[in-house]
Amino acid sequence: MKLTKMSHACVRLEKDGRTLVIDPGGFSEADAAVGADAILVTHEHADHFDEGRLRAALDADPAVAIWTLKAVADQLAAAFPGRVHTVGHGDAFTAAGFDVQVHGELHAVIHPDIPRITNVGYLVDGGRVFHPGDALTVPDRPVETLMLPVMAPWNKISEVIDYVREVRPQRAYDIHDALLTDLARPIYDRQVGALGGTEHLRLAAGASADV
Repeated sequence: MKLTKMSHACVRLEKDGRTLVIDPGGFSEADAAVGADAILVTHEHADHFDEGRLRAALDADPAVAIWTLKAVADQLAAAFPGRVHTVGHGDAFTAAGFDVQVHGELHAVIHPDIPRITNVGYLVDGGRVFHPGDALTVPDRPVETLMLPVMAPWNKISEVIDYVREVRPQRAYDIHDALLTDLARPIYDRQVGALGGTEHLRLAAGASADV
């Protein structure tokens, strides 16, 4: 499987000539979803869900379908009947040849005064890749490659480190990093790498790796 890191929280997975895109939001490239056979969205925040971009992708290719939670599906389903699938924790489905399981229910706490929204994570091909969205969800099965939300308004580095320790993946690639400056990256690389207990990796936007 080929993993391509797009800007911020978006990743592209390619296998057997088909492409699955997760979270092509407003912080990612305008063409992040172009060429996708299927799209997954973890939650409704704009850095993960850009309605205009998803509508453009669906308009451009009538074969493209989206899997997402109800809050996002409700904004798209009427315009694209049969192509927007609502999923939740415990669901399993196949999208563009990838087997996907849904884990998690709520977004991480940003502040006690801010109501929590729904958020789901996607475990792809039996644990080859796990994208948690904006939460520190721990799947109930082993994870080979964890997409690690390394810097967000809702987390701190000790939580990121403890999350890696709890999931215990074979490797962790940074996502959710648009707000992380180049000055801070070496600090995160050093601390997560030294304390997380697994191989900690980072891809530049547009770069790829085999997983």
